[in-house]
Amino acid sequence: MTYRILADLVLVVHGLFVAFVVFGGLLTLWKPRIAWWHLPALAWGAMVIGMGWICPLTPLEVSLRTQAGQQGYAGGFIEHYVLGIIYPAGITRTTQIVLAALLIVGNIVVYTVWAKRRRRSPGQA
Repeated sequence: MTYRILADLVLVVHGLFVAFVVFGGLLTLWKPRIAWWHLPALAWGAMVIGMGWICPLTPLEVSLRTQAGQQGYAGGFIEHYVLGIIYPAGITRTTQIVLAALLIVGNIVVYTVWAKRRRRSPGQA
């Protein structure tokens, strides 16, 4: 039971991290200090997607599920839990790279707005 709870906890943390990578830039428009947390998370997320890596949280979750007597899964977190929702069927490496680039470009737009706001009100950080 403990391993299952830990696996579920890793799943939730992983999902929240992915959401933070994707949408965290928008939070910086509300709380600019979040940028110091979001930029490294964004870099990590874009590298994992763009390079086709598997985040270390995925094998940790699979290991905990196996220890709990549940079935693990092959591949990464995104492929297992999110692929059917946000990625088209038959995703290719090229598509993954394009998605990583869109993630970065979208955040460049958000951070450009953030930087313009900071210039207008230098007392804010």
